[in-house]
Order: sequence, then C-alpha cells, then structure tokens
Amino acid sequence: MKKTFVILFVSFPFILLAQNVDIELLKHINLNRNKDFDGFFRALTHTAGPVAFSIPLLLLGFSFVKKLKSLKQKSFYLIFSVLTAVIITTVLKHTINRPRPFETYSFIEKVTSGGSPSFPSGHTTDAFVIASALSIAFPRWYVIVPSFLWATAIAYSRMGLGVHYPVDVLFGILIGSGSAILWYFIRKKQLIKE
Repeated sequence: MKKTFVILFVSFPFILLAQNVDIELLKHINLNRNKDFDGFFRALTHTAGPVAFSIPLLLLGFSFVKKLKSLKQKSFYLIFSVLTAVIITTVLKHTINRPRPFETYSFIEKVTSGGSPSFPSGHTTDAFVIASALSIAFPRWYVIVPSFLWATAIAYSRMGLGVHYPVDVLFGILIGSGSAILWYFIRKKQLIKE
C-alpha cells in the first residue's frame, strides 16, 4: 500500500504536466485551424469507419469470386487487424470514460459530433489500422503513401474539429498500427505464401 502511494505521489506532477501539454496542444490546433477547411475535415473524418470495414470485405469478396487464395489470406489479415483494434478501442473508451475536450473546456470549438468517450480516438484507430494493414499486406508506395496521408489527415481532423485530445489520437495511432503489426506476426506464414 505504501509503495503504491509513493508511486502515485511521485508520478502526480508528471501526470499534471502531461495533461497541461495535452490541452495546450489541442487548444493551439483547434483554435488556430483554418475554418475554411472545416467542411472538408468533417467529411473526411467520417470516412474512417466505412473505409476500414469496407476495404477488407470488398477484397474478401473479390478473392472468392476470382478464387485468389493469397488475396483471401490478406483479406482475413485485414479483417482480424480491424476487429482487434475496434475491440481494444471500445473496451478502453468505456473503461476509462474520458470526457470529450469540448465537454471539459468551454474554449474548445466543437465542429463535428463526438458521442462516445474520448480516449482513445476510434476514428484515428480505424484509419491507422487499415493504413498499416494495407501497407503490410500490399507493400507498394502507391498503397503506403496515400493510406498514411489519409490516416494522418483523419488524426489531425479529430483535434482540429475539437473532439479529441492529442493523447487520444496518439493512442489511436498506436492501437491501430499495433493491431496490424500483431496480426502480421500471427499470420505471417499465410501472408508470405503466394
């Protein structure tokens, strides 16, 4: 018990510092955004879930129609990666239950909807799991570059639109990319067989 108290006591100033950096960075991004792009970022941010779920299913359907075993294996890899990331994110959101920044700080301008708890960012997780998994399954520049540009724009949009703290976005990136990497190592043999 004493050890736990000492650890909490010593780490408390660092937690406060991290929280201050988190809100200051969000404040800078949110309040200094170019509002002419709000409509674009609102539309873009809502592509994360549909893209993350439709690409693996479309590829899986195509693999069955064309009888492409390698593509089928890659499709399952994408599906497992996305589902793992979504499950982890959902459990963390409802366990930690962090309020959205606009709920806590009145100066943050909310530009789009944000319903579930803030931590971690589900849209960012969706974007980075599919960008990472596609880049691993199809390691070509014309897959990697657009995938990560899109995912990065979504991550930025979550802060610019006032619905996530930077740490929410950072953990969304880590969970999304981490899920893709995890499933790559689990299914490496099936992915390499061509």
